[in-house]
Amino acid sequence: MVLLPRHPLRIQPFFGHRSHDRLVLSARSLRARQPGFESGSRLKAMRTMASQFLSHEEADVQVTLEIARDDGELVRHEGVTNAEGYVHFDVALDPHWPLPEHPMWELGTVRWINAEGPQSAEVHILAPGSTSNLAVISDIDDTIIETGVTGGLRSVVRNWKRLFAEMPHERTAVPGADTFYGQLSGGMLQHDGSVPAMRVPATRRPFFYISSSPWNLFSYLVAFQRLKGLPIGPLKLRDWGFNRRTLGKASHGAHKDAAIDSVLGMYPELRFALIGDDTQGDLPAFARAVELNPGRIAAVFLRTVSNHHFSPAEQQACSTIKDAGVPMWLGDSYETGKDFLRTIGFTPGGETEQIVRTVEKVDEKARAADKQDA
Repeated sequence: MVLLPRHPLRIQPFFGHRSHDRLVLSARSLRARQPGFESGSRLKAMRTMASQFLSHEEADVQVTLEIARDDGELVRHEGVTNAEGYVHFDVALDPHWPLPEHPMWELGTVRWINAEGPQSAEVHILAPGSTSNLAVISDIDDTIIETGVTGGLRSVVRNWKRLFAEMPHERTAVPGADTFYGQLSGGMLQHDGSVPAMRVPATRRPFFYISSSPWNLFSYLVAFQRLKGLPIGPLKLRDWGFNRRTLGKASHGAHKDAAIDSVLGMYPELRFALIGDDTQGDLPAFARAVELNPGRIAAVFLRTVSNHHFSPAEQQACSTIKDAGVPMWLGDSYETGKDFLRTIGFTPGGETEQIVRTVEKVDEKARAADKQDA
């Protein structure tokens, strides 16, 4: 008798992103149903959440990534899943693939074979626009979604239902996050119908999300973002294991540092706004980014969630950011954050007015200087 049903092998692709010369995308092989987060009983919700963590991964699965370039050439690469089911594509684009004028989601396909024959799934790859000059890197936990676990193990026990038995539509978004993020994003791009079928317009400013949450929650977090009207972007999550390397506090900071470095390094022409909170080491991570990338960080937003006093390391991080001349907001409400946006040049209003005037003036001066030198 089979106690646990053996589901067909499927590939779960995560959001990818590319520049003009590099494309990165990861996926995972799983024996589990497609996640469904519709409303139902509490027991059903708990079973759904449990299934996100108790899935069976498959190693040595051959996976093919396909995406069509604008010139009609098919980019095709092969990968093999590792012992934990992951396959990572890091593709050098040769010849270079020009970015679209405005940010777009480019659609592709992953292919594999299971016992039922050839299979495929759609993938989404974010391509920032060639005219983009600002992007956003945001934390997730307690920055856009309230977890209630900032008080340690007691808080986890007190909020067990929120963490393990609530569907995305039941979870609480941080108040004001949708409006605040909407202003930062510049709104969804509109098009006149001339966009190719394999392209989907993205927000005016590309978004990237970094979290210490495990990859098992990818579909859950995307469903939450869509339901709450938050900008969609690639997620940089973690591979969790029951060991000190992945569960210790040091690993949280190392993951965020590495993820921020990878995004900034892939888009040297972009400046970035960084958004986080004061519960998981975001402030030191952001200060490090400011220090290592002079002139690249346009603003830092830190939501104050806990009541703790800043440690000496956090106080030093504040000084590092301020000494670099980077505008920084510290507050417990995104309502006051919107006022801060206006003071540094982020103007609310209609979609076409949502620009970062300070940043764009700097860029305009730089382009003018380049023309004069030429």
